[in-house]
Amino acid sequence: MSVFLARGGAAAAVVVISAQGALADVSAQDVWADWKAYLTSTGYSVSGNESVSGSTLTVTDVSMVMPIPEEDGSGTVSFPEIQFVENGDGTVNVLLPAEFPMGFDFSGDGESFSGKLIYAHDGSPMTVSGDAENMTYGYSSSKVTMTLDALTADGEAIPADVAKVLIVMNDVATQTDMKIADARSYDQTLTASSLTYDMGFNDPESDDKGAFKGALQGLSFSGTSTVPTGLEGPDMQALLAAGFAFDGTFTFTGGNGSVSGVDGRDNFAMESSSQGGSIAVAMNKQNLTYDVSQTGTNVTISGSEIPFPLALSMAETGFKLMMPLAKSDEEQDFALGITLRDFAVPEMLWGMVDPTGQLPHDPATVILDLAGKGKVLFDLFDPEAMVAVESGDEQPGELNALTVKQLQVSAAGAELTGTGDFTFNNEDLVSFDGMPAPSGAANLKLVGANALIDKLIGMGLMSDSDAMGARMMMGMLAVPGEGEDTLTSKIEISEDGQIHANGQRIK
Repeated sequence: MSVFLARGGAAAAVVVISAQGALADVSAQDVWADWKAYLTSTGYSVSGNESVSGSTLTVTDVSMVMPIPEEDGSGTVSFPEIQFVENGDGTVNVLLPAEFPMGFDFSGDGESFSGKLIYAHDGSPMTVSGDAENMTYGYSSSKVTMTLDALTADGEAIPADVAKVLIVMNDVATQTDMKIADARSYDQTLTASSLTYDMGFNDPESDDKGAFKGALQGLSFSGTSTVPTGLEGPDMQALLAAGFAFDGTFTFTGGNGSVSGVDGRDNFAMESSSQGGSIAVAMNKQNLTYDVSQTGTNVTISGSEIPFPLALSMAETGFKLMMPLAKSDEEQDFALGITLRDFAVPEMLWGMVDPTGQLPHDPATVILDLAGKGKVLFDLFDPEAMVAVESGDEQPGELNALTVKQLQVSAAGAELTGTGDFTFNNEDLVSFDGMPAPSGAANLKLVGANALIDKLIGMGLMSDSDAMGARMMMGMLAVPGEGEDTLTSKIEISEDGQIHANGQRIK
């Protein structure tokens, strides 16, 4: 679905996202001609009947069809009418219908599936200003909705109560500055006071059903993108090779959601809330980057397979990923980060593990921050290369270096922290049983381990012999550090495969 998302997002940028404020003149024909040129260059087939009356260009029976070859389907946006009205001051108002359909149609493996979404807004126009090579769009609407209107499977209509999709945005304001040169560049912003969604399904042949509801407050988006021109029906591989790039950040100040489902006799429900968060995504021909974070998260889970409701809370959650996309014989950077700070579970759950309260019930924290270098040895958007990798006929890549920038794990009164830096010899797959041979060093610190072991023995969760083995292992790998019940360790791996712990060879 990557091509569908890329092209669909491009169309949405033209149809929905907008801006205002330039000095030169733009005509109605300039705007419509640019829409057609842009959509055609990104793979759409555009048609419509044009007529001019005074300062108004009217296009009727507008159809924008996007083929999706990998899904053997297409996506369609259609308008009964669009008006491009010259305002007499060098700007153009684009009048879209208050409601218009957005269709989709997929087929394959002897099955077909189609449907229609209805996009509705308050009828406010987009205002276009600038000139033919530098257009700015401005748009605002008190309310925007998308509603599932119809579904068809294998030629038969699906009853309306089987599936439901309703998305509502309030107080929407968007702005886009678009420049046209060898490639199109966009600088976009969007704000909305709230977004709500209500989706669900009911299986007509059983009692199975599911529901997804929620809301976000204080939404904002800002981003830039570059879309190459001159490509006919480009796929993602061609777009990236020609210079496609995107960098955007979405933020919200608060949110809540719920998920529930019934599958036969089993049921499940989850409710969540947060105090805000952000989602940042960047993509170009070199790499793909995600950075997702959320604060003040509370989650309640219940279900037929869960003996009692679970109430979980997290002060901060986060996930970061940077991965190279381009096939290259040169080393490329990558990164991975996971944050779970102050993760708390209910006392009822603690009571099952620690009924006498011997362990500290403080919230747990897990933080891992990795960076490294590696090689991608196949094209991620080449289907044939992907099949070769999956079948084992082609190596996906090489790991050349790994840096542990931060490691922190704290729970039940103990804490492990550390850093490390390693390189890997991909020519040596013998020394470490098929893994590229590492060399480098890690520095670790463990606080509270002996106290935790004593408490686990007292609780009957660890035997004396197991505790003795654990303490012997810590004695081999670590030395006393500053402070009570503190151990430190420096683990070094040499290029010839030797391993030393605090200067003592252990391999």
